[in-house]
Amino acid sequence: MFACAANAGLPCAWGAVKDMLAMSKIPPLQRTQRIQSAIKQGIAFLLSRDPAVADYPFGPGSGINSSWFRFGYPLGYVTDVLQNLEALSSLGQAQHPQLTNALKLLLSKQNNEGRWSLEYSYNGKMWVDIEKKGKPSKWVTLRALRVLKAAYPE
Repeated sequence: MFACAANAGLPCAWGAVKDMLAMSKIPPLQRTQRIQSAIKQGIAFLLSRDPAVADYPFGPGSGINSSWFRFGYPLGYVTDVLQNLEALSSLGQAQHPQLTNALKLLLSKQNNEGRWSLEYSYNGKMWVDIEKKGKPSKWVTLRALRVLKAAYPE
């Protein structure tokens, strides 16, 4: 159930988000019973907490990682509330009531031009910097708009 050695053997929401994103890419008709069961468990785990708070289980001496609340691109092993929304949206959960606060958080980060800033990055750790941290991001904006389109289709 998403147990992680880096999280003191507790379920890892970062891992669950990545797993759900991967499984969402499998066409529904090609999902085995085992994959369907894993998706159901993953959705239940990710919706067991308010994604806007991200108080998923964490090991002793640690707390909620601040990266949850900083939208970035690319994400690597780190994840954020937006990627959690992406994973759940891609599995048909975009309009789930448990996502209300996370969607409000997403909308609160939109600037006056309708864009989202890059708040987290691996700049300086990759061969090329993708975008400037603190500036409007085409990648974060694209991710946010995809979630909002799924959550508010009309």
